[in-house]
Amino acid sequence: MRAFAQADRFVSEVLSRKLRSSYVFIGDEAFFRRRCREAILEHLVPPELRDFSLFEYDLGETDLAEVLDRARTPSLMAPFQVFFVRGVKSLFGRGSNTEKLAAIESYCKDPNPDAVLIFVADHISIPADVRRMDMQDKERYERIRETLGEYCGVVELARVEEGEAVRWIGEYCATREVKIDADAARELVDALGGDMMMVSNELEKLILYVNEKKRITLGDVETMVLAAKQRSLYELTDAISSKDRVRALEMLDAMLATGDGDEAAIGHLYMLAKTFRQMLVILERNVRDQRMLWAALWQGFRVPPFAADDIIKQARRYKSKRELTRAIRLVAKTDLALRSNPPSKRLVLEKLVLELTAEPKPEISGYLQEELPV
Repeated sequence: MRAFAQADRFVSEVLSRKLRSSYVFIGDEAFFRRRCREAILEHLVPPELRDFSLFEYDLGETDLAEVLDRARTPSLMAPFQVFFVRGVKSLFGRGSNTEKLAAIESYCKDPNPDAVLIFVADHISIPADVRRMDMQDKERYERIRETLGEYCGVVELARVEEGEAVRWIGEYCATREVKIDADAARELVDALGGDMMMVSNELEKLILYVNEKKRITLGDVETMVLAAKQRSLYELTDAISSKDRVRALEMLDAMLATGDGDEAAIGHLYMLAKTFRQMLVILERNVRDQRMLWAALWQGFRVPPFAADDIIKQARRYKSKRELTRAIRLVAKTDLALRSNPPSKRLVLEKLVLELTAEPKPEISGYLQEELPV
């Protein structure tokens, strides 16, 4: 399967221990990133040595020179070291970053043979159909290919086409000695918008649910799939788009009171960001009905059928793209806050809801002279 090929190739390199000194993971498909990470942990990082051999950095918080110095330094406690480096976007920000890129190139020419650097460029989204790739993402992708791609192995983590996702479900179930009906597999993919991370998580729950029956039917998917949680999400965004602060906070409380509670905060935030991005596309393309919606949203980025009319209605409550881009920026800011291990993830999410339900400040046009006291 085409979408799985690059992650499969990387995993095979891990298994054979024929790794390059550094890689860059391009794409925000968390399913493949988890798959690559799990292969590294299983085959290169023994559990008892994890504290000495696995390191996580963010270039927004840690200087690149420090990361490279750590990578160059052999460990006295572990035979092999793995460095996951996020915040790749900062390497291509404003101003000249030639020195930083040159430093990475210099390291790759004379690397520590007992270490591997993994640069994570998860700020780029690669759709299943690359022809539908956002222009900004395409420009960012090409810059990484032309720079880091010259001396790092490139692993594309693209979205999965619906047909490939259905096929993967069947193959995975076979490895677990479970049969899944074709209509059940299609419904699972469709209900979750082709999001492979969510598909794989819900599939594991379904396999446990059917237990000794060893067969997953359409009824099982309808009973157990994440649709109920998704409906809660769209109820939350309905309250947010209506600026109904009380109802929005109540919906958030209900979502956090079920399942994994506060630990599911990142997942809720991911779905919220995706929904606002869908609304932005709907507003940009002036979508007015379901037929136009399916044409505007590509595979892997579509909404569940039950939510189609709701999301169109919610998107049209926003008066401009500026309001939706503001919402997306607030969600991104919250994502950083959650990943910094705050004392209370609930409070971080509640603050986000308060900001999203606040009335936007009016745009100020022209120059207004400051009034002086008389």
